[in-house]
Formats: sequence, C-alpha cells, structure tokens
Amino acid sequence: MKAFNWLSVSAFALIHTGLVAQTPVLRDTLLTGYTRTALTPLYYGQGTDRLGGARMETLDSGVVLRITGLDTMSRLWRVRLSPTLSAFVPTDQITADTLTARQPGSARFINNWTVSGDSTRPFDYVAVRLPARLPYRSQIHNDPGQLIVDVFGATANTNWITQLASATEVKRVWFEQLADETVRINIDLKHRQPWGYAIYYQRNTLLIRVRRPPRRPRLRDLAIAVDAGHGGSNTGARGQQTGKLEKEMTLDVALRLQRLLERAGSQVLMTRAIDTLLGPTARILAMRRAQPNLLVSIHFNSAGNAGVRGVSTYYKHPGFRPLSQHILHELLQIRTNDGHPNEFGNIGHFNFFFNAPTDYPNVLVEGPFLSNPADEALITDRRFRHRMAKAIRRGIRKFLADSAR
Repeated sequence: MKAFNWLSVSAFALIHTGLVAQTPVLRDTLLTGYTRTALTPLYYGQGTDRLGGARMETLDSGVVLRITGLDTMSRLWRVRLSPTLSAFVPTDQITADTLTARQPGSARFINNWTVSGDSTRPFDYVAVRLPARLPYRSQIHNDPGQLIVDVFGATANTNWITQLASATEVKRVWFEQLADETVRINIDLKHRQPWGYAIYYQRNTLLIRVRRPPRRPRLRDLAIAVDAGHGGSNTGARGQQTGKLEKEMTLDVALRLQRLLERAGSQVLMTRAIDTLLGPTARILAMRRAQPNLLVSIHFNSAGNAGVRGVSTYYKHPGFRPLSQHILHELLQIRTNDGHPNEFGNIGHFNFFFNAPTDYPNVLVEGPFLSNPADEALITDRRFRHRMAKAIRRGIRKFLADSAR
C-alpha cells in the first residue's frame, strides 16, 4: 500500500492483526498527521494500565502533528512536539499525510491575540491567531487561579495582546518563549478557584474559553451533573458475600443524591437514571453539550486483596482538587456501627475518563470496597447509601462556600 511504503508489508500486517512481538518496536519515520476527532488523546509515553496511558492532553480535530515513529505493539504514533519533548497518539486517531513530511525545527510564528468576554454566556475568551492548528497542552491551578497553555511548534512574534473590558474573569494574559518551538500562554484568573475551561480551534485561531465562576455559588443556582457508574452489561464489581452488583449500588446513590440536590434547588443532570449501557465517549459528549457547573461520578471500589477497604475521591487536574477534598472529608464523617469509614485516600492525576474533562470541576467518588466483607456490609445497607449521598451533598456545599472566599 502506498500510504505505508516506508514500512514493510509484513510489519504492516502485524500492526493490523495484533500479532506483534511482546517487546515494543519503535520504527522511525517522518510524516505529517492530522487528528481526526475533537477527543484525540495525547499520551506522555507508551506505558499503560487498565485505565489506559497517562494522558497529557485531549486535542481538537485537525491538529497537525509531526510523526517521527510508530510503536508496532501499542499501535501508537510517536509525535514530536518540540526538540526536547515527544508524545504518543493512537494510530486510529490520526490521518497520516504521506505526501507532506514537515522537517523538525521549522517552528511557525504566533501573531496577535485578543482577550474578550461573552455578553450572553458565562465565558471569557483568549483568541490566539496561528498559521496552523498546532498541538498544545494545558494545566489549571487554584489559589491563585491560573491557566497555563503550551503551544508546540511555535515561535512568538507577538507585539500586542488586546485585552477588552468585557473579559471579567481573565485578569491578565502574558506569554514566554519557554524553549525552542514552545510558547507558553499564562492566563491569570481573578478568582482563586477556577471553574473550568475548554481549548479548541476555529479555523486556525486557538480559542481558550474560560468559564466564569457562578454569580452566587450555592446549590440552588447550579446545574450539577451526577454520573451513576457502569450500567447495562457493564456491571462493574460484584460483592463477594451478597453478589450485589456495583451498577445497582451506584445508581441507588446517584438517585438519592439527585433528590437531595433537587430539594436544595439544584438543576440535576443525570448521565443515566435507569439500568442502561452508556460508553465513556457518549457520557463525555453529553456533558460537553450540557455544560454543568460541576460533575460527580459515583462508583464503588474493589481489589484483589480482600483486606483493602475505605472510601476515596479522585481528581486529575490540580485546580479541581478542592472539590474532591471536601467530599472525601464529609464521607469520612459518616457514622457507622464501627465508627466511621476507613480512608483509602485522595488520589490525584487519576486517569478515569470523567476526570479528564476540563470544562467543569469534576470528581470521582469511590465508595467502600465490594471486595471487603465489612465494607460490603456498609454498601448493601440502604441507610449507609443514603448517608453517603448526604455526605456528597455536604461536600459540594462546602466546596461552594470555600470557592466564594
């Protein structure tokens, strides 16, 4: 096949049949590729676990990437972001252009920028004009609130940044040439707690959409998404003593939380309210359309070691950690016959799919372990599940109060 004339036919067959060696084979090449979807994962490396590889960023569609190699075992393209940084992208997420091989070291210029606010929606925008859809990575921090975006394959040629008074959450925007072919965009926020952002392209303009905080951060003014983990044929874990399925327990807690939040005046968006199968992509896209103020995903834990027990919360983005901390604190206050639940911890940089979105603060709540007899007894007690829902609501309320300070 002409599209792969740089690769032997036998190697090509191995890639697409999965009959590859157990040792990664990285074949060097030089191609230009373009991301196919607006949910293209960019991985730090070739390593993986049951949740997938460690994700650097989720790229928009049409982003141009310099392909420098192919991992024939993992089916990952190696892409060059800068002279000192490479990353990996699944081959099925990239359209390879065999006619265009852009040489490394030919960075493109970033020109003028505009910072503005939306008069009808709760967003500020940073618009950066680029000559092409270049790759990027981002990070969000709280206390102080700051958003950092690195644009790769770029050289600063910016002599002005127009900042309009309509922007009410973006306090200051500035840049630095962090390294060759890497321009860092620094966005300082007015509030200590960020409420989310999105990065996407309109033609070749990179748009960074910053969400403003709620005018009144209280339950009755918010849209809160509640995700009951698993569902349908995806049953999740199973109780060792009772055989109860995780999907049933998560839905019960989610419905209880829904009622509690609605009584407080919240608009509640449920990813599922019945026993149905919804995949990760469908759930993420639904929430991208709905744009809730925050999201809570409810699961119960399980482990191969029956002695492991406790409750935990998980986050990926440092700026969203406070939500997970407040909810964990409240979960640990639940009264049980033995006192309080054990603590399994607050886990950061977690690779769960619903921790990946940056559009809104989000948290994965893992209840006790179905694989532990004492924890399973808690989970199957409807009184505990109700107390768990109430603890999550208290945690959200305390996060809101803290964010307003």
